[in-house]
Amino acid sequence: MEYLLFITLGALISVLSGFFGVGGGFILTPTLMLFGFSPVEAITTSLLFSIGTSLSGIFAHIRMKNIRLKQGLILGLSGMAATQAAHPFVLFLEEKGWDTWAVPLFYIILLSYFALGMLKKGENPTNAVSPSELSPSIVKMVLIGFFAGFVSTTLGVGGGFIMVPLSVAYLGMMPKKAVGTSLFAILLIVTAGFVSYSSTISIDYWIGLSLVAGGLAGSQFGAKLTSYFENEEITYMLGALYMATVASVILKLIHLDYTGLVLMAIFVGGFLVRSLVKMQKANARSKAKKERP
Repeated sequence: MEYLLFITLGALISVLSGFFGVGGGFILTPTLMLFGFSPVEAITTSLLFSIGTSLSGIFAHIRMKNIRLKQGLILGLSGMAATQAAHPFVLFLEEKGWDTWAVPLFYIILLSYFALGMLKKGENPTNAVSPSELSPSIVKMVLIGFFAGFVSTTLGVGGGFIMVPLSVAYLGMMPKKAVGTSLFAILLIVTAGFVSYSSTISIDYWIGLSLVAGGLAGSQFGAKLTSYFENEEITYMLGALYMATVASVILKLIHLDYTGLVLMAIFVGGFLVRSLVKMQKANARSKAKKERP
């Protein structure tokens, strides 16, 4: 039953991963801490999970032509370099006993910042392709990739929750392209991060593989869901997801772990219901068009 729970958890989180292009780790790491995992165990397990979900989501976004290979390589390789700096930093926090409050605090600060940015952008959407999307600055890509890679290894996340909004804001990418390109870069980053941690940290690989097993199908479904939403809707919903995660981490810090889990479950349930309604309406319109003489 325990492994079935983690398979289900992996499937639900990977739907969000495929839809938002965020790797899933930024949701999984605080969730695992709510389940009682230590911060370093949660980070390592989340990196393993992010490898599986990123691979699955990439194939779906390749079919939809949402991946810009050159930009993804630059973001990913600079992020891989950053993982080598972040790993000893996290081990230092654990040695000092600061990881139990420092890691959640980093989550709260970063997620709050990006949540406000994405919600603001959702209220002022633009669908025009900017010149920078066609030829974004290499320096900006390197800086974004390095920052995302450092945060990825520090917090056990794919880095997509940073890379997607920054790619939209500073590289001029449209959200759907940013999602696909982010997943490709995330795969490179989380693989490097996991290799660094797994050599020094012991985790329950059966739990990790259960999460991955559930995640393989979920990310495909999540990527497919992007076709039913407008770019501004994806942006707005990503901001809302950040806020829900921030609230759950705060609840963890004040020892209301169960309440944090309930809050995340409410958000995921609402997202799935909205997605199913969108799919039903789209299928109904498609059927009506076919029936017209």
